[in-house]
Amino acid sequence: MNFAKTDSSARKSFRLPLIGMIDVFFLLLVYFIVTASLATPEDELAAALRQQNENASASDLQPQFVTVHASQGGAAYEIGGQVLHTQADLTALLEKLPKEAGVFLTVDDDAPVWAAAAALQACHDAGYEKLTYVTPK
Repeated sequence: MNFAKTDSSARKSFRLPLIGMIDVFFLLLVYFIVTASLATPEDELAAALRQQNENASASDLQPQFVTVHASQGGAAYEIGGQVLHTQADLTALLEKLPKEAGVFLTVDDDAPVWAAAAALQACHDAGYEKLTYVTPK
């Protein structure tokens, strides 16, 4: 064991490697500059509100409500007071209705899962793009 004092000039000087930290700093700076310039300012976003015109009707603002119930033969689809028993009948009825507002689909707890999937497929086949699944209370 050597406990002798060493000469201070013989010591190696210790320096922190700052090059890596500087690289990380500049990469973060470039990242924030690029993402800030690509974001659309809020004042340029399109409004989702419609303007009122003479051709507007009540059906433009009301979505279609489809309810799936269990029945003896399997499932029944109710829309606007009409009860339908097949997916083809539901698709045919939905094709005649306006599609802009979309469809709200409610499935009873006792209805089979395949009936809910069939109702969703009927809405899709009829040309609806806005499909919303509503859970029962």
